[in-house]
Amino acid sequence: MEMVETTSLHRALADERRAAIVAELRESGPLDARELGVRIGLHPNTVRFHLALLRDAGLVTSRPAARATPGRPRILYALEPDARHVDADEHRLLATILTGALAEADDGSDRAESAGRAWGRYLVERPSPLTPLTEAEVENEVVGLLARQGFEPAAEETEIRMHRCPFHELAETHPHIVCAVHRGLLSGALESFGGQLELDALDVFPEPDVCVIRLRRGG
Repeated sequence: MEMVETTSLHRALADERRAAIVAELRESGPLDARELGVRIGLHPNTVRFHLALLRDAGLVTSRPAARATPGRPRILYALEPDARHVDADEHRLLATILTGALAEADDGSDRAESAGRAWGRYLVERPSPLTPLTEAEVENEVVGLLARQGFEPAAEETEIRMHRCPFHELAETHPHIVCAVHRGLLSGALESFGGQLELDALDVFPEPDVCVIRLRRGG
């Protein structure tokens, strides 16, 4: 039964249009067919066709939007909670191979952190030099970056607690590689925001399934 369900999910996501719908719902939350069509460049009727297939595969739910006036309500579509990371296994083999290769290199940790730093700079939208961000805004931007990458972050005073690691198993077997990438990612992002905040520490699993980011004011 599990193999049948997995195959059904893969077939549902095999079409790039359905994959785009899933990605948009993951990023933006509940949307109607018209909004989805505008965002991914498809006619609403085409979107509804693909949404029906995604719903049959158990990936999408629908509900009427609340209305304050009489009339036909919009139908909002959202990802099933268990489907938010349904495509996570697609790149797991590649990540495992590359992590293992870096782990065998003497400078693997440094190379992993350097690569993460470069991607941290790339993945954020740099602020205008005329409108520098406040520390609170920088923290919010970092939380947003982590949320988009699947870490399920939550800011708590001077800490950011990550309640999910997309590469949990790899982080347990090769923490010096995987966590180095994440440290670099955070450092690169913070540098791009102007250096108001810096990464003080990344505490790996101080609690079960939770990693903690500690930030400090830039020098």
